[in-house]
Amino acid sequence: MLPPGTRHLCGVLAALSTAAVACLAAPAAVVAAAATAVGPCPMLPADNVWNTDVSGLPVHRMSAAWLAASGAGGGLHIHPDWGPSGGPVAYGIPWQLVDASHQKVGVGFDYAPESDPGPYPLGSDTPIEGGDQSSGDRHALVVDTSTCRLYETYDTHYAPGGASHAGSGAAFDLRSNALRPATWTSADAAGLPILPGLVRLAEVRAGAIRHAIRFTVQRTDRSFLWPARHQAGSAGDPSLPPMGARFRMKSGVDISRFSHDAQVILTAMQHYGLIVADNGSNWYFQGDTDPGWGTAVLSELKSVPAADFEAVDEASLMIDPNSGQARQGVAVAPAPPPPPPPAAARPPTAPPATAPPATPDPTLPPTPAATPALAPAPVAAPSPTASAVPRHDAVAVGAAVPASSHAAHPPAALMVLAVLAGIAGVAAAGGGAILARRRSTSG
Repeated sequence: MLPPGTRHLCGVLAALSTAAVACLAAPAAVVAAAATAVGPCPMLPADNVWNTDVSGLPVHRMSAAWLAASGAGGGLHIHPDWGPSGGPVAYGIPWQLVDASHQKVGVGFDYAPESDPGPYPLGSDTPIEGGDQSSGDRHALVVDTSTCRLYETYDTHYAPGGASHAGSGAAFDLRSNALRPATWTSADAAGLPILPGLVRLAEVRAGAIRHAIRFTVQRTDRSFLWPARHQAGSAGDPSLPPMGARFRMKSGVDISRFSHDAQVILTAMQHYGLIVADNGSNWYFQGDTDPGWGTAVLSELKSVPAADFEAVDEASLMIDPNSGQARQGVAVAPAPPPPPPPAAARPPTAPPATAPPATPDPTLPPTPAATPALAPAPVAAPSPTASAVPRHDAVAVGAAVPASSHAAHPPAALMVLAVLAGIAGVAAAGGGAILARRRSTSG
């Protein structure tokens, strides 16, 4: 009969073996658990290009030129375009969750041919970027959780009498990889959704951002790269970055000196990067208007030089030019250790049912008080004006995200098997003393 200690060890071994088999039998479920989400809905499928790690992709041949054109070579630093403003309306882009009970209204559009006809879930409760009196972009982002449909409008003006108006509007099925028709705008100049590219405080406090981040540059080429669908360029000049160009922070940049929250954001920039989505101030990237944002982390981020970034070539990720589905497991670089938890971590701030209103025109720098393909060759679009509508033809979503896409979290099954191997070796040797070594996760 085995001694009591050995019987206990074997019991643990058996339990872990069962867990390992279960993990191996359902790897897709393990990966899916780490997918980006908003409320009960996915923030686009896990294999969408927004949610795809680009840390191992090759540098784009136009990287140096695009960096120079966006001011990265002149000592420019990146700029978080959200946070406290010193006034009643925070900088940033607000968003809202509603359900089927929320009213939907018809909306007239300046760019009607490229806008979804609606109706849209707008009301007096809908938060507007910059506030109700803003003369800026006035974006409104609303997710209907009953259908997992994202509604976004630009230059939004709600009127209860049925005369609501916006510059452009688009609706996206968050469960689909479908893109808008080529050359169509959205509420963003690139024809892409806005919400999937925002830095959200809830993600930062949870410890990871697993998607690309939206950002702006002043001048863009009159072309666009997959997954973008529209251009709003100032010149036909290939030395200017096109809409859809993707950049990432260089892997060799040491981010260990930054705070936990800043490291979470910078790690996302190294692995998921940033996508040129609109014309605006150079290297301004956008976040939400969660009232929990403080100024310290924003000040840290402003110390990062734009020269620490490089453009990447996403050509190898494209499966279908009309789909946002991305080929997975393409040369993903190893992830760094996760950043240490903050000294006095505050609980994640849940997105409010109605996010506070937010930001001034992103084409203008915030006031000092604010701290707040095969991608084809760039596709020339017929109109240089910025305008907006999603595509509703469903695109099959099939490819599972490999574990390497989430390298910061090694697959649970492999970790369990490693533990089993060690325990089994000890048991076979007669149940000698077990020396446990705690693996450090500080970054």
